[in-house]
Amino acid sequence: MAPSFRYCPHCRAELSLRAIEGRDRTFCPACQAVFYENSKPCAGALVSDGEGRLLLARRAIAPFLGLWDIPGGYLEAGEHPEAGAVREVREETGLEVAITGFGGIYMDTYGEGGVSTLNAFYEARVVGGALSAQDDVSELAWFAPGDVPLDAFSFENGKQAIRDWLARRGHVRR
Repeated sequence: MAPSFRYCPHCRAELSLRAIEGRDRTFCPACQAVFYENSKPCAGALVSDGEGRLLLARRAIAPFLGLWDIPGGYLEAGEHPEAGAVREVREETGLEVAITGFGGIYMDTYGEGGVSTLNAFYEARVVGGALSAQDDVSELAWFAPGDVPLDAFSFENGKQAIRDWLARRGHVRR
């Protein structure tokens, strides 16, 4: 694993890796600064309708261009995950949602070998707006529990969140 950046932002010395607290960490040999890499916080919403269907978004960008995903994304600085999930649904679908429960937290990476992510998912219902693919979404569709396209899905964290969502409703999917 190479350091994520090459020079120390404090003293401008070249950085290296050093085993610290049992992990390789980016370290500055000149000023002794240690740079901890943390997972990026993300939030999304498992939006269901009155028929028990789940809303999914087809990705219009890489990674996983063209595959299905749960509406969601990165949090803004200081943004509560619940507020971030509501914002992301609005930005990607045009819908206003109300959070109805907590779905879970899942670890993943953003794309092959990408940045580590911490993904918080909420359950939600539609309270307003008009369904329209927006932002980084090319298509939106409602899926009955037995029809959720896990074989054409983007991120592993989303697959697991959907499996757990289905299990809470008495549906088992592998």
